[in-house]
Amino acid sequence: MPGFGDLVQKAFYLGVGLASYAGEKAGGKLSELRSQVQKLADEMVAKGEMTTDEARRFVEDMMKQAQQQQPPADTAEKTPPSEPRRIEILEEDEEPTVKEESTDNVDQLRQQVLDLQEELKRLQND
Repeated sequence: MPGFGDLVQKAFYLGVGLASYAGEKAGGKLSELRSQVQKLADEMVAKGEMTTDEARRFVEDMMKQAQQQQPPADTAEKTPPSEPRRIEILEEDEEPTVKEESTDNVDQLRQQVLDLQEELKRLQND
């Protein structure tokens, strides 16, 4: 049975991994945006609609705006919960527990699907 220190260490590594993943995703989106803005600026320079200096400033301004307007991950739409989210930590030999009400709900949904299928068949035959 792992000790409390092992659980803390695993939680720490999980947090570091999630932060790293979020950083990689954000960096990838920004680099993709930069290439699209650069392509647009290059097309405008080729058409003579702006100079190379104007294009460079345009790309820099667009990237600054994108970085300033970027909302924090998953916090823009959600309000903070009134209490911390509960996390269940399972040991390797434990199985996750299934609540009875969730299985009841699944059974109800299956029955609804079956009823709808029967009604659809009936309507198609009419």
